[in-house]
Amino acid sequence: MNIGLVGRRVLMNSNGVKTAVLLGSMWGLIVLIGAAISYGTGEMMWLVVAVVLGFATNLYTYWNSARLALRSMNAQPVSREQAPQLYAMVEELAQRAGQPAPSLYISPTRTPNAFATGRNPENAAVCVTTGIVDLLDPRELRAVLGHELMHVYNRDILTSSIAAGMASIVTSLAQFMFFFGGRRENGNVLVSVLMIFLAPLAATLLQLGISRTREYDADHDGAELAADPLALASALRKLERGNTQVPLQPTPTRQNTASMMIANPFRGSGMQSLFSTHPPMEDRIAALEKMAGY
Repeated sequence: MNIGLVGRRVLMNSNGVKTAVLLGSMWGLIVLIGAAISYGTGEMMWLVVAVVLGFATNLYTYWNSARLALRSMNAQPVSREQAPQLYAMVEELAQRAGQPAPSLYISPTRTPNAFATGRNPENAAVCVTTGIVDLLDPRELRAVLGHELMHVYNRDILTSSIAAGMASIVTSLAQFMFFFGGRRENGNVLVSVLMIFLAPLAATLLQLGISRTREYDADHDGAELAADPLALASALRKLERGNTQVPLQPTPTRQNTASMMIANPFRGSGMQSLFSTHPPMEDRIAALEKMAGY
């Protein structure tokens, strides 16, 4: 199989369509809330403000997602001399994919994880933590890097970053609507109260749907790129245990970065697990083992 065709194939499959539908639904929420605020205030300008704010947020995210994500993890660039094994793996995988190799960063944290960021393959970075380098063997680490590279080549990072930004806009608009959207005579105060709770919930669920869809694709395509689905399955098992034992301390800036990581870095169970940005690890492992014929 020509690995260089993987990115184009994924954009055409059903998960690509699902992602487009979810992003479209997110835009629909923004327009709906803007229209509701306009109706409540009697000023159509708020619909325009909502749309412009959505575009402005997407533009800001497009140019700054990599810088913000790397800064949130205190990641530092590493040279070929500092990390020869990592460079060799990334360059070999990038060559197999027929794509440019991203920059490499290391985050000084014991939580074992990795993520990719950047607006396109020509301006991308892959970051690994010191914890994942210590935890995985070379074969597993190579498979993880394959997963992250396919996030870059499939442009998942841009999609996920935009979804996170749009979810924040939906929440802000819903709060604004609560205070200013129901001032008409006989205004829909109940609708405003419901909107402040339901709109952010809907935006969160749409964001989770996008993130989980792209994780399954990156697992599949990364395993194909590395030609080693069992190594990625083994890595995911270790990462599930490692992130449970040494979870990342959540901060506001790390919340969006967490959705980019190969494993959920925060400890969660019960209801919290329902709102995880990652699919269940056992499902991901089962899919990879099925790829390998198990």
